[in-house]
Amino acid sequence: MTLRVRALSDEEREELGRMARSRSLGAGLVRRAQIVMQALEGLKAPEISARTDLCGATVRHWLKRFNARGLKGLGEDVRTGRPPTCSAEEKSAVITTALTRPGDLGLPFASWTLDRLVAHLAGRGIAMRRSRISEIFIREGLKWRREETWFGERVDPDFARKRGRSSSSTTQHRPAAS
Repeated sequence: MTLRVRALSDEEREELGRMARSRSLGAGLVRRAQIVMQALEGLKAPEISARTDLCGATVRHWLKRFNARGLKGLGEDVRTGRPPTCSAEEKSAVITTALTRPGDLGLPFASWTLDRLVAHLAGRGIAMRRSRISEIFIREGLKWRREETWFGERVDPDFARKRGRSSSSTTQHRPAAS
């Protein structure tokens, strides 16, 4: 028996088309909208699965769900699982600490790494893994920058004073004559 998509209103058809062409929606949602659009064009589940590189069962699942729930059925269901184990206060502390210069907290380094952040937070009673901290940053729209691997005034304003004079044994190279 061939699975058919139910009749759509003009508004539903227009919204479905926008979803299928979207470049800002999630890739999964766009793909599911494209499955329904292809079914509306008359393609059968095996043809759609071949075009989308999905198994036939997946295509039929989304078509059935669309028929039952409409456009909202194309969204992901809330997944069950372990509830978040960190409080809002702990998340706030992670973000605040990450945005604070380590030197302002009396720490002997100029920039944070995830390992340094984990260690510092653990010392303050907030036990959190690197992966959880990364998730918090992503949810808050923060980008982690890599630790700088060179030294200089930008990393440590007192670098020149601490370094001292350059060695006199280093010869200066003269530019080659042209």
